[in-house]
Amino acid sequence: ARQPTSVCLRGKPTCVLLLRNMVGPGEVDDQLEDEIANECEKYAPVVRALIFEITEQGYPEDEAVRVFVEFTTVAGAKRAGAALNRRYFAKRMVKASFYDVKKFAAGDFGPQKGED
Repeated sequence: ARQPTSVCLRGKPTCVLLLRNMVGPGEVDDQLEDEIANECEKYAPVVRALIFEITEQGYPEDEAVRVFVEFTTVAGAKRAGAALNRRYFAKRMVKASFYDVKKFAAGDFGPQKGED
């Protein structure tokens, strides 16, 4: 039986989540990837967390830091995404969406069409 999900995330479900607006530009430090991976482990096993910062001048501050979390399963990513989407983290409302696995594997971390 399918389990109903209370939250509908953008994108085709994959094992990779994109978390936006978790931190602002210049707030990324060496511990952040580990902290995020540990937080996400509460919901499902994590393969890795990766942070991509867009440094382009004038880029919207709430979109500039893109956090990617790869889970071992799609079900795990769904669980974590449902828990994290619209949740507040350091006074910011997180936006969670699924991310294309091929693009993630290829290191294509920039903004994609139709993200918002």
